[in-house]
Amino acid sequence: MRDTFNKMIGRTRYVVLRLFLHLGGGEVAPILGVLNSAGRDAIDADGDLEVLGEGLVEISQTLLQYDEYWLSAANEGDVFFDEGEAGDYVNELFTDSAQRYLSEPSYSSDRSNEPLSIPLTQNVIVMITAAYEGEVPELETDLSNIQALKEGLKALINLHYKHKFKAIQVHFSPAQLGDELTSDQLLQYYPELIPL
Repeated sequence: MRDTFNKMIGRTRYVVLRLFLHLGGGEVAPILGVLNSAGRDAIDADGDLEVLGEGLVEISQTLLQYDEYWLSAANEGDVFFDEGEAGDYVNELFTDSAQRYLSEPSYSSDRSNEPLSIPLTQNVIVMITAAYEGEVPELETDLSNIQALKEGLKALINLHYKHKFKAIQVHFSPAQLGDELTSDQLLQYYPELIPL
């Protein structure tokens, strides 16, 4: 009811969402390269929303290509008619995502102490937090089934090209090649995940 009233009086509708996607298997490690590359570009761009959107498009397309490795997912979000409240919720989700296990990358170039062979992770978690203007039914629903998740990722790509994003943040775990995310850690740090 409140949503309809706010639309009638012409108030801007902001949606803030977070999407979790768990990929598993021996072939998921290359995704970390795409995620790290997008992360470095985001840092270099100092928060430029166009660059962040391009990175999100690349990440979403990669995730769609790796759909046979999707194991579980979850999503959450809310609708706001006040930009400040939406921004506060983005910050809250950002802080929570950054505190998750192994989700803080280190982009230092000193690799002198690393062993020559490193274990490849069998699990990767991608956490996408975004805020946008308007209404996108494909993102404002339960994304814990494969078809809905595919439509949601395509909707994220379209939002970039329509220039509707207000904020984009991507976290992933493990954040560095050589770190491993075990099944026990998945249960402990990502309890909201629902099998696909």
